[in-house]
Amino acid sequence: MLTLRPGEESRRILRLAVPAFLALVAEPLFLLADSAIIGHLGTGQLAGLGVASATLLTAANLFVFLAYGTTSIVARQVGAGSERGAVEAGIDGTWLAVALGGVVAVATALAAEPLCRLFGSSEAALGYATTYLRISSAGIPAMLVALAATGVLRGLQDTRTPLVASVAGFTSNIVLNLALVYGLGWGIAGSAWGTVIAQTGMATGLVVVLVRHARRAGAHLSPHPGRVLQAAVTGIPLLVRTLALRAILLVTTWVAAGMGDVPLAAHQVAATVWSFLVFALDALAIAAQALTGKALGAGDVPAARSATGTMVRWGVWGGAVLGVLLLSVHTVVPAAFTDDEAVRSALAAALVVVALGQPLSGFVFVVDGVLIGAGDGRWLAKAMVVTLVLYLPIVLAVHASASALLGDGGVAGQARALSVLWVAFTAFMAIRGALFWWRVRGDQWAVTGAAR
Repeated sequence: MLTLRPGEESRRILRLAVPAFLALVAEPLFLLADSAIIGHLGTGQLAGLGVASATLLTAANLFVFLAYGTTSIVARQVGAGSERGAVEAGIDGTWLAVALGGVVAVATALAAEPLCRLFGSSEAALGYATTYLRISSAGIPAMLVALAATGVLRGLQDTRTPLVASVAGFTSNIVLNLALVYGLGWGIAGSAWGTVIAQTGMATGLVVVLVRHARRAGAHLSPHPGRVLQAAVTGIPLLVRTLALRAILLVTTWVAAGMGDVPLAAHQVAATVWSFLVFALDALAIAAQALTGKALGAGDVPAARSATGTMVRWGVWGGAVLGVLLLSVHTVVPAAFTDDEAVRSALAAALVVVALGQPLSGFVFVVDGVLIGAGDGRWLAKAMVVTLVLYLPIVLAVHASASALLGDGGVAGQARALSVLWVAFTAFMAIRGALFWWRVRGDQWAVTGAAR
């Protein structure tokens, strides 16, 4: 059993969480810059980018288990003292990313127009969206390889290399966009090609680092069909978890859309703010994945529980601080997004609920990371499906009472309706938190050994 000196546990957590946080924050900031470049081409191009990027990110995020699941498996091997086993497990996950990426890329390119048409955008925006999605689909294999390689490095307790790769990748993306969109006059197609080139470069850099680890550990680089298939099967529970979570987010947006343009616009911004705050809390979740997997791989349950307790406290207090900060500016933030007074009012009301729910979010995201690190994917999948089933009656009740909540459709009614929807969404987080609390207080998640 490993006994840590006072303060050492905190330093280990910070050593993983801080670079992870910076990498997570870098992505939305550079994506905003990307949108600004396209936005100066025209409204149609920007709308097309919105449709295409939503489709592209959905296709990639469905396979986030390539990062999360790989982190858990690799960290367990590290804890068990097998660097070679850790790296070979990561290589199997990377080969799986190549296979999945190829299939998804071809399917997305062939179905680009029908997929974009589902959003109901104008014909002009549809044309731009189809062009962008068809070209950028070529970068999907690189996106998935980057996810897998990042998961391997996190499992090896290295979050600095993914940070460097993220900053380099997103910076080059901006430079390429400026050169291709404006310099060569390729328009939105230039932005798509810039994205593909940047993603490929980022994935290549991460793979180079992974190969160095493999050579140092004496690990085989060739794919092992049986282990690659096992990696795919292992990822299914996390895929189910992600699908259920996406369903919850989509049905919430659907209810907001039924309330009218003003609540929908305000909801989109509130959801963006919520997502941005999640990036900060998710850094602790990434540290939780790596540290939990390593501790359980070493057979050290007390260390896993100690780190969990520390990170949960940090998550809750971090969420509380973020909540207080958001409350202090909840009437100021809306002005940065819209000039519409009705949208501002609805958004300000929603942000109050978002702020109050941040301590709960801190708990949920940290424990989610702990359970992913423990390889508790099957339970996570079941819990998310149960959460979806329990949440649907709540959110559908809000949908059914939308007319009463909106009243005469004035500003006050729109703010009230959106606030109630966000209270319902917070109930989803509360259900998830209750299930997580029940699970983590027991011992069934804390399975030790090099493999779960």
